[in-house]
Amino acid sequence: MSKGVNRREFIQLTAAGGALCLAGAGLSAFGAGPAGSKLISPGCRGTKVKVARFYMGTSGGLWPKPKLDFKSEIASYESQFAKRKDELSDVEFVIDQLISSPEQVRPLKNNLKDVDGILAIHLSMGTRPALDEILSVGKPTAFFAVPYSGHEWSGFGALQKQELGAKLECMLTTDYNQLATALRPFRAIHHLREAKILDVTTRSIDEQAKVMKSKFGTEIKQIERQQVLDAYEAVSDADAKAETERWIKGAKEVVEPSPADVFKSCKLALAFENLLNEENATVLTIDCYGTMWDKTIRLPAYPCLGFTRLNSLGLGGICESDLQCAMTHILFQGLIGRPGFISDPTVDESKNSIILAHCLGTTKMDGPGRPADPYKLRTVMERQEGVVPQVFMQTGRKVTQAVLVGSDRLLYFTGEILDAPDIDRGCRTKITVRVDGDAEKLWKNWSSGLHRQTCYEDITKELRSFCKYKDITMVNEAV
Repeated sequence: MSKGVNRREFIQLTAAGGALCLAGAGLSAFGAGPAGSKLISPGCRGTKVKVARFYMGTSGGLWPKPKLDFKSEIASYESQFAKRKDELSDVEFVIDQLISSPEQVRPLKNNLKDVDGILAIHLSMGTRPALDEILSVGKPTAFFAVPYSGHEWSGFGALQKQELGAKLECMLTTDYNQLATALRPFRAIHHLREAKILDVTTRSIDEQAKVMKSKFGTEIKQIERQQVLDAYEAVSDADAKAETERWIKGAKEVVEPSPADVFKSCKLALAFENLLNEENATVLTIDCYGTMWDKTIRLPAYPCLGFTRLNSLGLGGICESDLQCAMTHILFQGLIGRPGFISDPTVDESKNSIILAHCLGTTKMDGPGRPADPYKLRTVMERQEGVVPQVFMQTGRKVTQAVLVGSDRLLYFTGEILDAPDIDRGCRTKITVRVDGDAEKLWKNWSSGLHRQTCYEDITKELRSFCKYKDITMVNEAV
């Protein structure tokens, strides 16, 4: 497998390239950076999302009209894809052709086994036999149909309930943006398969690593503390000082930490980047409140600022060796190019809300190419030491909170940020979220630990497609 650019080259290229966002879309562009840079989402490692694109039409179809000009129809769709070339620049259409019959599909079935997903675009009536042949491969398939394409849609609801249609999602719409939306779950599948997570812990992670590798293809590697220390010592004081100045200059206020504390945290932050580069990995988690907390084996600084920095670069920094949240983080990045905010919750039924709090806050919740949310530099609340960014997220934003539990269940809910409290209680970074649904039901249904990941925007549609494709049960805890 081609490695493409390494982590250091990637970060240097994206830092030099300025904005990597889609104008007006609020999404980070996948691979839309300077020449040579690849994806900004965990799991990149230089490979593209492989998609088979089929235009489905038959010459005898009477809908939308007899003698439909397929060449003109396909050209119209090609113009829609061209308008979205930045968002789709990490996608390779490895098969791209007009299909009229099952006989045309059969010679392609071996090649379809290697794709991340199939996009079928409905042009005219009479395509159901060919679609059934495509579905028989068992690959995630998104079917896009504008009105007047044909009457096949009338059987798709029943088809989806059958084994043949188990991995079929349908988009019946004139919103051509959904062509790009349809590919996001394919991207998440690809990124999870390509991702590599480093876990700095002395606990055994063999069983969980085995399950994630088997289901998603994700590699999870246990890292010794000494490797982190070696990376820390390899960072020059000059680089660490420059990074320290950037963080202090960018802060609204430095409340408790001393410049020396910020310096150590920044030196460790740069070490994390080097460690990911060395291992060709994209996500790092540390057992910071577990086996790495003992003072005899503690790291030179708290990892919080370094995790924030990785998340803001489009990589991944995850607290407390939480591999569930690490997997969910990669899922979010694959679906929408945005990081998650790990949190511990507390509930306020009077406002039908849940307060999500953690000392680790991510400054670029809209993705690496977008402006940062404001922050203060604080100590870790429980320990009154170390350095963490207290981030003030945007009120009025829709959010999705989710966690991938094991390999077959995803818990989630959605809501809206009412407030970003700045009070001396709980962890440093906090958001009050009005729950879509019932906050009481949410806390009564809560399970599988405290931690969840929260991202900007309601991504229920994308999550639902991903879960369907990967045979995952999706549960809204708030209803």
